[in-house]
Amino acid sequence: MPDAASSDPVAMGWMTGSPPPAAAQVRWDDGSMWRFPQWRWGFSHMRALVPAAAIPRAGAVSPLPLALRDDLDDVPLTTLAGQRMTWRQSLAATYTDAIIVLHQGRIVYERWFGVTRPDTQHILFSVTKSFVGLLAEMLIAEGRLQEDVKAEDYVVELKESGLGSATVREILDMRTGLGFAEDYVAGQTGLSDVQRMSIAGGWMPRLAGYDGPDGHFAFVASLGQSGPHGGDFVYRTPNTQALQWLVERVSGLSLATLIRDWFWQPMGMEADAAIAVDRLGTAFGGGGLMASLRDLARVGEMMRLGGRWNGRQIVPEPVVARVLRGGDPAAFAHVQYPGNPDGSYGSQWWHRAGGQAMALGVHGQAIYVDRAAGVVIARLGSHPVASNRGNMGVTIPAFDALVAAL
Repeated sequence: MPDAASSDPVAMGWMTGSPPPAAAQVRWDDGSMWRFPQWRWGFSHMRALVPAAAIPRAGAVSPLPLALRDDLDDVPLTTLAGQRMTWRQSLAATYTDAIIVLHQGRIVYERWFGVTRPDTQHILFSVTKSFVGLLAEMLIAEGRLQEDVKAEDYVVELKESGLGSATVREILDMRTGLGFAEDYVAGQTGLSDVQRMSIAGGWMPRLAGYDGPDGHFAFVASLGQSGPHGGDFVYRTPNTQALQWLVERVSGLSLATLIRDWFWQPMGMEADAAIAVDRLGTAFGGGGLMASLRDLARVGEMMRLGGRWNGRQIVPEPVVARVLRGGDPAAFAHVQYPGNPDGSYGSQWWHRAGGQAMALGVHGQAIYVDRAAGVVIARLGSHPVASNRGNMGVTIPAFDALVAAL
């Protein structure tokens, strides 16, 4: 693969010209937006490529004080593979599009690369799941969702699906027996489950003669069950889409409206956000949120502060405590996740044994919260490997080294 410098979207000249010549185009209809290195431009311009619902900000912007340091680029680290490098080199090694570091609520480090800017609505992919998890936990705390009730009791359309008999908690912690393979590498024959999900959601063109489900919820309802619920953690995006369905059904509000009313506007965000929608206007709670880097940092800082931000209690403190407690490490151990062997997954957040919490999205999106150290890191990326296994061997040692330096 080309390295970060040679695949920089500015250097590649993607979408330059009026109109851009065919060789410089990044498009939805030919699938080029899902090919590397084109997606290094596409991830920062997803709003121009797929339908999306607006999530507008409102009111005065909440402050993020500056206390920039000039000594962090040279912080040394050793990757899990034994390679020595600096913090600055780690950003290139992980194809970082932008990164910000807060220490005790102040910006101590901030960098932008390629075409990503402070107001860019960069695709967050599965960081979106952590917002859905927060909403679900807040509804549980209000008594509007019951964690031990089956999904089919809230959404009757799930009764014949592989998730109908799963409880809300099993879905929240991704401990279901859903029949779905989260494999981002296309198969040699036929469509993969991820490709079928993408077609249903409108992220890929609907193929001639294809009669699969249309829409996120229809796709979830079409899936079967491959094993018992309540076992080990297995990462499957349709769990979150089902959770979103429960949240929307119970609240009576769309996901875009909930994120706007419960987070974006009361938190005094700096930029508008958006979320990808299918042909029916249903948001993609599994990975469609698009937002700016600094606003991601605000979410991380709000979690570090026990749910309080901008003079308001955004997330009730007991809910933050429940989320940051994590899941069952025994259910997570088989994953053997790089840099996180003793961690867990719970409430749609990733957790480390040291108490750090992470919202993670494919290709390198992240919110990293270390309450004990007073550090929050938010990162946007366009790594050529979708799974974060492709970058965590560098990311976790880099984050640890920077926290130690701070």
